[in-house]
This record gives sequence, structure tokens and C-alpha cells, in this order.
Amino acid sequence: MVPFVSGVLTPHVLVVDDDESLRRLVEEYLVQHDLRVSAAASGAELLSALGSEVIDLVLLDLRLPGGDGMQLLRQVRTQSQIPVIILTGRTEEADRVMGLELGADDYLTKPFSPRELLARIRTVLRRAHAGQEVHGARVCRAYRIPGWELNLRTRRLTAQDGAQVALSNGEFNLLAALLASANRVVTRDQLIEMSRRYDNEVYDRAVDVQILRLRRKLETNPAEPRIILTERGAGYRIAVPVEAVY
Repeated sequence: MVPFVSGVLTPHVLVVDDDESLRRLVEEYLVQHDLRVSAAASGAELLSALGSEVIDLVLLDLRLPGGDGMQLLRQVRTQSQIPVIILTGRTEEADRVMGLELGADDYLTKPFSPRELLARIRTVLRRAHAGQEVHGARVCRAYRIPGWELNLRTRRLTAQDGAQVALSNGEFNLLAALLASANRVVTRDQLIEMSRRYDNEVYDRAVDVQILRLRRKLETNPAEPRIILTERGAGYRIAVPVEAVY
């Protein structure tokens, strides 16, 4: 039986600010307090990082070259539920209210103390972590199999070379349910029920068609699948090692 590996990783914070000295200061302080930190200087770099890495929290400056921070926040919210703390020099109440209404989890005005920033990050991460608990059990944020990563927060499938593969809602739900089952055989009815964990929509019952589409996207040779195998008369199973990233 193929082993199912579960890993616990250091929270990954993405600092998005065009001020290099501030990015360096924040990064050095947070790393000293057991956080993993990446940096981005523009909206394009932010969106690229979200598409290629598992990010736990974004520190977002509202004033970035070539892009509006509020619009970026809207984009992030349409793609994921990753926690966002706004960092900005804007002091107007209207800006703070708008940022929170657009989905920011907190708002910190510059200049700020690194100690206060760390406290706010920990509070938001604890709140997000609590929201990811289901009946006391942790819910993973991504699954990895050889050559692929499925990010459950952004609903993105990424190849080892960084290329992204578009998935329909049905394909994402089905693949997430299969990966959650590791090497167990899952029946069609079980897949339909399990997929509702990731989306409340009524799931398309044409499971065989969805499997065929997934194989075309995942497999080197869809006619001879090595990742998603059919167990005749029973259902389907993932036949490669699966790593859950928490």
C-alpha cells in the first residue's frame, strides 16, 4: 500500500511592499520568530507567488507601483481565502473600512512596531487555523503527488515546472476527494458525497467523464493511467504517494 505522508510546515508569510528596506526589516524580524517569509514588490509578483507556492498569510501594502492595493485585494479574495493584513500609510477611516469590507482580516497603519505586527499575524493565523478545523481535525491546505500540487485554498493545480492547469469545479472537487482518500478505493457514490466538502454545489454525477478529463490533464499517457486507477466493479483510487501539507 502506498504510504500517506502528513507534514506540518512553518507558517509562510508573503510581504508585498515596494519599500525594500521595510520588506527586509519585516522579513528579518518574522524569521527570528519562527515564520517563513517571502517578499514581493508588485501586484504581479504577489499573484505569481500565490499561483506557485502555498501561502498562509499576505501582508499587503495598498500603494504599489502599477497597481491599486484595493483591486489586488479583490483579486486575492476571488481566488482564495488566504488571510490578508493590510499595511499602509493611509490613515483615512474610509480606507480602513473599505479594506475590511473587501475581505482584509486586519489593518495596520505605518509606521508600526514589528512586535505589534507579529502579534497581529499570530492572531489572524490562529483564527484562520481554528476556521480550518472540522470536528477537531485539521484540514490540509494542499496535496502533493509526484509532479503535481493541488492547492485547496486557491483551487489551483500546478505542475512541477510551475505551469498551472485549469480545473472545472467538478474536476477540482473530484481530484480533492480522491487525494483525501490516499490509496483507498473510492466508489462513485462516495466521491459524490466527499466532493461536497470542497463545494456546496450539486456535484455532476458523470464521475467517469470527470475522471477521463482529469487523466488527460494529469497523466503522461491517459490510455495507460498511473495516477488515477480504475478498480473494476468498485471505483477509483490514487496509486501514487500523496503528501498532505497543513
